[in-house]
Amino acid sequence: MDSTRRYKDRADATLALAHRLAGYRGKHPLVLAIPRGAVPMAQGIAQALGGEVDVVLVRKLGAPFSDEFAVGAVDESGTIYRSPHAFQSGANDSYIEKEAARQLSLLRQRRERYTPLRSPIDPEGRTVIVVDDGLATGATMIAALQSVRVRRPARLICAVPVAAPDSLARVAALADETVCLHAPPDFAAVGQFYERFDQVDDDEVAAILAIEGKR
Repeated sequence: MDSTRRYKDRADATLALAHRLAGYRGKHPLVLAIPRGAVPMAQGIAQALGGEVDVVLVRKLGAPFSDEFAVGAVDESGTIYRSPHAFQSGANDSYIEKEAARQLSLLRQRRERYTPLRSPIDPEGRTVIVVDDGLATGATMIAALQSVRVRRPARLICAVPVAAPDSLARVAALADETVCLHAPPDFAAVGQFYERFDQVDDDEVAAILAIEGKR
């Protein structure tokens, strides 16, 4: 893995990931994005591999002192993943439950907005590639992989351009294959490895999924 690379933007990272995933071309994989940033990436990867696109909806649980620092994550079913450092970060059981309920409400709103006219694509028996634009704590990817695994995919792959090494190790234990282009020891935040790291909004996500749903 390259410990120094920075991507121009998510499109650049998408090309690099698609190249590494080329062995799945022609196998009609289901490429699941963790919204929002990874959705355009999943679209590009699916187009390169001849697959389908959908989202796996999870939300990180922000720490009491910082919404951006994840102490866990929750998926659409309400299943909660607690990070090993959650309690030390001030997130007791009561806090986790309240934060999970708040995030679960947002997940339900997102599902209604993103795919209002169809159900999520069933991953059972499929080769499934779960994509994110990077792993910091890894909480949302862990929740996403666990959420997909219970729905019995034939093969479950985690694909990210960059990750914190310790988070990557935790995530790798949950996937059949992990594709990470680099896991630099100086990792601080996902955005530091992109020259441009623009926000992806809900309208763009909904538009991409509407387009892909018509293919």
